[in-house]
Amino acid sequence: MQIRYHLAQLRQAVDFIDAHRTTTILRIDGVMGAGKTTLIKKLCEHWGVKDVISSPTFSLVNAYEGTNEMLYHFDFYRINTILEAYDMGVEEYLDSGAICLIEWGEKIESLLPTSYDHFNIRIASNEERLLEYLS
Repeated sequence: MQIRYHLAQLRQAVDFIDAHRTTTILRIDGVMGAGKTTLIKKLCEHWGVKDVISSPTFSLVNAYEGTNEMLYHFDFYRINTILEAYDMGVEEYLDSGAICLIEWGEKIESLLPTSYDHFNIRIASNEERLLEYLS
């Protein structure tokens, strides 16, 4: 299943994710510049985060308090080995029951639980993206 959305209409992508997610762990893949962080910011806003939402590229994880639960935003782009994710306690976050939003999840694939929601963003044009639900 997939949708095409315009970057000015991110709400469509947020609604698509809400309609398809079945777990608290969301892996969002896509090439550099596809809009993963931008989409995750909109998801956090949708779920009630009032703080400034930024990319955790250097910190690996940012924690936010939503309306009803904690949200963790991970960006594993900068890790060199899976041990870096393991050492920062990623498994504890994933087991916490909080919403975990993961960028560059392929770098920690062996640490992910067997059940999670997997989305992929593809660039359709400068202003449009395709968002696909993979599992």
